[in-house]
Amino acid sequence: MMLNQTSDRLQQNAQRIMQMWEARARAEVSASIHHESLVLQNSLPKYLNQLVDELSTQIERTPARIRTDKVESTRIGKLHGQERAGYADYSMTQLIFEYHILRQVIFQVLEEEGPLAVRERDIIIDSIEQAVNDAATQFSLTLREIQELFMVTLTHDLRSPVNVVKMGTQLILRRLERGDAHVDVAVRIISAIDRMDAMIQDLLDASRLRTGEPLKLELEACDLARLVQEIVEDLNFTYRERFVLVSDAEVRSRCSPKQIRRVIENLATNAVKYGAADTPITLTLQQSETQISLTLHNEGNPIALDAQSILFQQFRRTLDVGDQTGWGLGLFLAKSIVEAHQGTLEVESAEGKGTSFIIQLPKLPR
Repeated sequence: MMLNQTSDRLQQNAQRIMQMWEARARAEVSASIHHESLVLQNSLPKYLNQLVDELSTQIERTPARIRTDKVESTRIGKLHGQERAGYADYSMTQLIFEYHILRQVIFQVLEEEGPLAVRERDIIIDSIEQAVNDAATQFSLTLREIQELFMVTLTHDLRSPVNVVKMGTQLILRRLERGDAHVDVAVRIISAIDRMDAMIQDLLDASRLRTGEPLKLELEACDLARLVQEIVEDLNFTYRERFVLVSDAEVRSRCSPKQIRRVIENLATNAVKYGAADTPITLTLQQSETQISLTLHNEGNPIALDAQSILFQQFRRTLDVGDQTGWGLGLFLAKSIVEAHQGTLEVESAEGKGTSFIIQLPKLPR
């Protein structure tokens, strides 16, 4: 009946255990000093009650009962993790350390009159470990949800003042006379605002993708040959005729022209940034019976193999980017946009051969 005595002793000393745990937590867990007793303890008394049931031999341990206890234990652990994630001063390390302290206090109290049986210790240790896993998993999930909500809110809120600044600058530009020295300043401001707006859109789209929400694409029948030609003309206006287009005629697919432009402009900007200066950047548009291939090639130093492996990951940038600015989202979003078109985006890079980004898209049936 030792197991029953342990269960009873745990139940009788539950409040004392929580008091001892709180005293140690306040002394050893820095985040705890900012919270009142009830907030600090939150779901832990519920956990002790659950542990009392697990230790009791008076409750028949049928398979159904074991499943029910596991579900309830998981719920309590997740509740603790969710509540801790809501406090900005708590970290995962501190959350886990709280359970470490709780385990020490439980054993300290229950073994005052003698050591526990091996089975009892195993039950307590297994229960604590499961609670830590459940709490840590929910902590990470809740923290990610909070971060995503913050990101979405931030990007939406930033859009309003950015639009105000852009409209105001455009109004000033229209009122300036030709030859005015301030015209160039106003044009540069608008260009900088457009880049900022693009970065905000990248953050918003990345947040959507991280939460499992697909990109919103408005697909239509596209003449890709004409679309790519227009994009290259715009790029050449900006980058002084660095881009060369080699294209089949009448290349048609189903796409979002706005998003495909976004992909090509991102790849083209990267080619300018990281490719050999003053060398041509070639876009080659070809088609087969079922596939459309668009390859953007630039000369210059190759991308290392280890860098290629992380090239399309979000917030990851290669070590040789120097002082180039950006979120590290461009290629991640480019790949996501292409895949949303049921296509693929890959990179090939080697010494003496330059770097090629290859987009494969399905061809629109005749």
